[in-house]
Amino acid sequence: MAERDTSRDIDEAASNWTARLDRGPLTPEEERAFQSWLKGDPRSRGALLRAQSLFMMSESAQALGAHYDPADFAEPAAPKPRGLSRRGALLWAGGAGAAASVAALAVGVPAAGAVTSTRRGEIRLTPLKDGSTVLLNTDSRIRVRYSRGERFVALLKGEAYFSVARDTRPFVVEVDGRRLSTTQAGFRVRKLAADPVDLLVQQGRVDVTIPRLAAPATSLALDGNTRLVMADLVPRPQPITPAVVTRELAWREGKLAFEGESLKEAARAFARYSDTRIEIVDPTLAREPVAGLFAANDPVGFSRAIARVFDARLDQKGDLVVLSRPSTPAPASN
Repeated sequence: MAERDTSRDIDEAASNWTARLDRGPLTPEEERAFQSWLKGDPRSRGALLRAQSLFMMSESAQALGAHYDPADFAEPAAPKPRGLSRRGALLWAGGAGAAASVAALAVGVPAAGAVTSTRRGEIRLTPLKDGSTVLLNTDSRIRVRYSRGERFVALLKGEAYFSVARDTRPFVVEVDGRRLSTTQAGFRVRKLAADPVDLLVQQGRVDVTIPRLAAPATSLALDGNTRLVMADLVPRPQPITPAVVTRELAWREGKLAFEGESLKEAARAFARYSDTRIEIVDPTLAREPVAGLFAANDPVGFSRAIARVFDARLDQKGDLVVLSRPSTPAPASN
């Protein structure tokens, strides 16, 4: 019986294939070898997708040579909690510099009661007059109102990251009837149309007040590295690792990070940032897990990587990208 390849072997092969694919179309012999490698081990697809996601962040496949260490992406011997590898966490190092570049998109201190918003695909950093900042994600809107006794922000829709400077007045964020209060913290709040309010505290402490019908309001205190999804009548805070926090906040640098989400979920995430829509015809393909770091504004590049890794067909018509299995009939062209 042939010796089974190690995770290092598979990741090294994945980086080599990624570099080769960048140089141009494969010859028939190379295509057969590539398909044989891709289907020979269940770990190969995930390894290739990770290598390609790194490649998409660089200018050429050469970046995968001297600087790419497959050992950083070796699969663990035993299951571990979902999160980014050490290498993945380093990809977001220097986030302050990235946030500064985002600030160039739009900067302004809103007047009392002023509304600040972003369009689809836009990220906007808004400094407040007390030294705090609000980083608005795509398609989001807030209203800011400061008074002598309170710093108040209403999240009307979308997603925002608040960096709250210390002040004698409490900093209050109101979203969907919930009040989130702090004196100094860094936290993310998300409210999408079809989802419950999602609060993630990166640092500091945030007090949450949740109103209840015919009962006293529920009060909770969240410290750093804690998440609260307010779907239940009595939601429970969940501790999370710093790596998960980093992955959840990748959008601050214009990235989307996936660690086992289905392709259908990934397509939904891309739809928030671009008018280009990803449609997955085959339901089995839609359930395939995705792992990697991708540019949020490049759904076509993401789809190309998916098509190669999962042996799928890609058809693009205007703002629609269709992914299907070879056995699935492609949509009729107009």
